[in-house]
Amino acid sequence: MQEPEIIPHLFRTEYRKIIAVLCKRFGIEHIEIAEDIVSETFLLASETWGQKGLPVNPIAWLYTVAKNKTKDFLKHDNVFTQKIVPEIKLTSSEREEVELDLSTQNIEDSQLQMVFAICHPSIPVEAQIGLALNILCGFGAEEIADAFLTNKDAIYKRLARAKEKLRAEQIPIELPSPQAIDERLQTVLTTLYLLFNEGYYSASQNITLRKDLCLEAMRLTYLLSTCEQTNTPAVNALLSLMCFHSSRFEARTNDKGEMILYEDQDASLWSKELIEKGEHYLNLASKGLRVSRYHLEAAIAYWHTQKEDTTEKWENILQLYNRLLQLEYSPIAALNRTYALSKANGKQEAIMEAEKLQLTDLHLYYSLLANLYEELDKEKALMHLRKALSLAKTSTDKNMLEKKIQKLESN
Repeated sequence: MQEPEIIPHLFRTEYRKIIAVLCKRFGIEHIEIAEDIVSETFLLASETWGQKGLPVNPIAWLYTVAKNKTKDFLKHDNVFTQKIVPEIKLTSSEREEVELDLSTQNIEDSQLQMVFAICHPSIPVEAQIGLALNILCGFGAEEIADAFLTNKDAIYKRLARAKEKLRAEQIPIELPSPQAIDERLQTVLTTLYLLFNEGYYSASQNITLRKDLCLEAMRLTYLLSTCEQTNTPAVNALLSLMCFHSSRFEARTNDKGEMILYEDQDASLWSKELIEKGEHYLNLASKGLRVSRYHLEAAIAYWHTQKEDTTEKWENILQLYNRLLQLEYSPIAALNRTYALSKANGKQEAIMEAEKLQLTDLHLYYSLLANLYEELDKEKALMHLRKALSLAKTSTDKNMLEKKIQKLESN
């Protein structure tokens, strides 16, 4: 990987790790200073590597510079001298010897503790999720805005208010009590679920598949599963869902980065190892008494790893969607249910259900209607495809819809 590509990659993977360790070391109320230190580290990397080339170990280089910049702040920055040093009770000699622990274990512990600190009950739930996506997962405001279907200005304000609340409350970065973990784990799982979804289908970056974000979400969810206090059936169900979806990574796009629809995917490219891991975590998830949305979505994803187009498969998927919508309604789940309905009960019934949804702001709604009408009414199918094209955001979606229109017009 060359220098122009490696810095954005390392920013996505390492920025959030160093932030978590710095905040754990100096307190979450000083998060903006931590962000400044890490941003300066990456700025220096860009300048230095551009002139001298890549170091032998770029990650070690970043960690060394981050440690040195932290020492410089401790020695010379007025805020550190007047506020942070008294708070963490460092003597002059200790300030000289301060060491930032960037070991793998401390990074993992810090990130796990950081996400629970961010998901504090004093902060509104949407702000918790946005802040965790921003700080722990490296999301920009535009990506978070897409995840929440809102605008960047609203996200900027939400993040600013949440950071101010963190400072005011001086929330410690540590695993909460068992009772508090139970109360806050749902928000943590929602954060990781959104992170995975942003990677699996990214509207904001014109990239259909961002494996790095998906893998980071899986890594953090796996961390939860390895911690005794957080290893719950819902955690295992979410990890199972991620494994099943990730198993189809290689089959989901072609060489040009264009989306390949599920029914057209080459099943030989699906990862058997990830499917088996998904089954393993789904079995672990079944040990609890409570069924979460992640259990149902993981079961739906499991059936999608069965390539054969059987009646049993689609009837099971349809019933799982019915339970999911009863448990927690969402427009996208309702839309996906209509596709399963078309496979189980036929397109006429599915069209009636789909048109009731009236999701007129989503290109996926019109794309689905076009699919349902394709064999029944060519003109209606084309009308819906053109409407979907007018609403599509990414170049990948637009290209795919344009090809569908051309193919249907030529038939």
